[in-house]
Amino acid sequence: MDIPLLPDIVAIFCLSIGVLLVCHQIKIPPIVGFLLTGVLCGPTALGLVQNPHAVELLAEIGVVLLLFSIGLEMSGEELMRLKRPVFVGGTAQVVLTVGAFMCLGVLTGQTWQQSMMYGFLASLSSTAIVLSRLQQKAQSESPQGRLDFSVLIFQDIAVVPMMLAIPILAGQGDTDLGGMLISAGRTLVILVGGWVLARHVVPRIMQLVLRTRSKELMLMTVLGLCFAIALGTASLGLSLPRSGLLLSGSEYSLNVLEGILPFKDVFTSLFFISVGMLLDVGFLVHHLDKVFLFAALLIFLKSILSLPPMLLVGSPLRVSILAAMSLAQIGEFSFVLARSAVNSGLMDNDGYQMFLAASIVTMMLTPTVMEIAPKVASFVSRHMHMPVDEEAAAQKDESLKDHLIIVGFGVGGKHLARTAREAGIPYVILE
Repeated sequence: MDIPLLPDIVAIFCLSIGVLLVCHQIKIPPIVGFLLTGVLCGPTALGLVQNPHAVELLAEIGVVLLLFSIGLEMSGEELMRLKRPVFVGGTAQVVLTVGAFMCLGVLTGQTWQQSMMYGFLASLSSTAIVLSRLQQKAQSESPQGRLDFSVLIFQDIAVVPMMLAIPILAGQGDTDLGGMLISAGRTLVILVGGWVLARHVVPRIMQLVLRTRSKELMLMTVLGLCFAIALGTASLGLSLPRSGLLLSGSEYSLNVLEGILPFKDVFTSLFFISVGMLLDVGFLVHHLDKVFLFAALLIFLKSILSLPPMLLVGSPLRVSILAAMSLAQIGEFSFVLARSAVNSGLMDNDGYQMFLAASIVTMMLTPTVMEIAPKVASFVSRHMHMPVDEEAAAQKDESLKDHLIIVGFGVGGKHLARTAREAGIPYVILE
């Protein structure tokens, strides 16, 4: 029996074991280890993977499962509550970043079309890395986690008009109002269809499955729904595979989350490895100083430019700094835009390789940036002499009694919190 992909998978997993063991010893986050594994097994390094495209397809499954698991933890009511951070904060972040990089590009001799294209690339952050890191640190439901999630939702929506704009900027397309209306219509179809499924179809299906008391049937149903919604959004040209929102408000969402977590972890790891495989090691070695300088500039500018939008939606300074620094890397959808720009003639191959190398470096540095963000936030808040919220301080001093203390807010902790909330028992969470 011949399985062409099997040697590549064996090479990837065996190499990742060694790399992750070394990273654990020197206290480097696993995400960086997976990116390094991809760099080592890529075609420009050891060349262990013969079929990178097949690995990329498996990696896309990881992204779908990651977004699905995040959607499970986000109820529709919570999403409506975040409409201001999504549309106000997200719009401000994208517009401000595109505008700043556009001005910077024009000042350095680029055409305004090329400068706007670079602004598109810089404005997007990595959904997979940020949300995965927040989940690992149990910060998905923290204030900065919600802010990041909101802005990333808007960035995913903004990818569609950016893709349409690349050929126009290259002079290869016309400003077709009909095409823009079709794109808006596609988005509307997804939103309305998702609402109908969540309210009328999915609950009935899940009730039928639940009556069987079969964990296997439950898992297959959940995965089927997840991939079906992802297929539907992809066929309409959208990048919104957050199908977990369809089950987020149901009573069995946490059971579903517990079941798919192992699949999500494995396939998401393949995504980070596939990103590392894109790096041209030879180009990195010959332009090491320029790549790291460009990466440092990207992280610094994106952190600064993402801060005003966070403050604009009314977030405290500390939370805004934490959220802004989390979004300081370049996103995976930027690679798609960059490839489209190369094909359209807006970017040459050297520019593409420089952007690619610097972007992967920003991804590798993201865990470190997120680790030092609290220290930066404390330093800035202390030196700006931010006033203390007396009402919040008073609430902190209030003593609780007859309450639960839930230590750890994983799947078990969330089950316990939901039960306590339904029973009217007050609780606090220590994570």
